[in-house]
Amino acid sequence: MTNNAHAQQQGMMVRISEIEIHPQHVEHYKIILKEEAEASVRLEPGVIAIFPMFQKDNPTQVRILEMYKDQQAYQSHLKTEHFQKYKTGTLHMVKALKLVDMEALDLKTATQLFSKLKE
Repeated sequence: MTNNAHAQQQGMMVRISEIEIHPQHVEHYKIILKEEAEASVRLEPGVIAIFPMFQKDNPTQVRILEMYKDQQAYQSHLKTEHFQKYKTGTLHMVKALKLVDMEALDLKTATQLFSKLKE
């Protein structure tokens, strides 16, 4: 691993958000989440990835892979208008939320998957 990649991995924040949505809100939640994820990646240099996914057999179960350059990028993300709109607009839709902090196992491969890591 190069020194630059190692330094990025040391400060990088990786999280999986595990979210359960009330069934009657799934379709509307998907629209709001998609808008928020796209805006975060497009507008925020410190957001490497926000990749939302739904379980095929149970669309009320949402998982979001979140990758931030560092803790400061994450804190900045929380203050953005698009995140605040998402958070306040979906609060009543969320039945359960669990945030799982992760450690990157292979940053070298991740740099091939997520082009923002090369910056």
